[in-house]
Amino acid sequence: MAQNPSSRQKIRKVLLILTFILVPVTIFFISPIILMMGASEGIATGAFILVILLFLLSFVVGRLWCGWCCPMGAWQEICSPVTKRTVPAGWPNWIKYIVTVLWLGMIGFAFRQAGGILGIDIFYGTTNGISVTSLQTLVMVAAIFAIILSVAFIAGRRGFCRVLCPIAGIMAAGRKIRNAIGWPALRLDADAAKCTGCKTCSRECPMGLDVNGMVRSGEMEQADCILCASCADTCPQGAISYGVKGK
Repeated sequence: MAQNPSSRQKIRKVLLILTFILVPVTIFFISPIILMMGASEGIATGAFILVILLFLLSFVVGRLWCGWCCPMGAWQEICSPVTKRTVPAGWPNWIKYIVTVLWLGMIGFAFRQAGGILGIDIFYGTTNGISVTSLQTLVMVAAIFAIILSVAFIAGRRGFCRVLCPIAGIMAAGRKIRNAIGWPALRLDADAAKCTGCKTCSRECPMGLDVNGMVRSGEMEQADCILCASCADTCPQGAISYGVKGK
């Protein structure tokens, strides 16, 4: 992770923009809805396989996907000028875990009703690997992104990620397993002695987290941290570090 901080954020933003531009191709490969449709037919779709991979990757890189590759997250960051408020601490942050449990239960029930996993089709629902191939599908996808923006506008910065996203709940669970075991993983660390309380880190956090409070308390692990490194890259005192470390 030894690279120029400003370059790192430029790379991150370029990646997010690219993932958003590619939505007409990729959306079915990451859609919880398509995953459910496949499960009802006993088909392990590309979205199903991706969720498993993201859960496993979260043992090492936490929610890095959210900060660097997720088109839904990219959309919320693109629209960040209209979602400046932050999601309040407390119960709103727990809703996604309820959604996650219900969603996983529905997936399990759907597979059971279909007789189990009967096949694998990575390209399920796509036409020659392209997700959006008709005006009707385009309208449906646009409606989904409008809902995501509405949630973020009401709840706060990246509000959909923090309040409703079931995949976020799955990756947060994987991270907690990693934390319990303590093997080396990508993480933030901080030197509270260097902190001047300018709160630049909190202002720059795309998730609206109280990063300054995390630094002051010495507890940099946070379930809603997407490991985007924005705080580390903007801290004028270099109080926050970003890299692969043990517990």
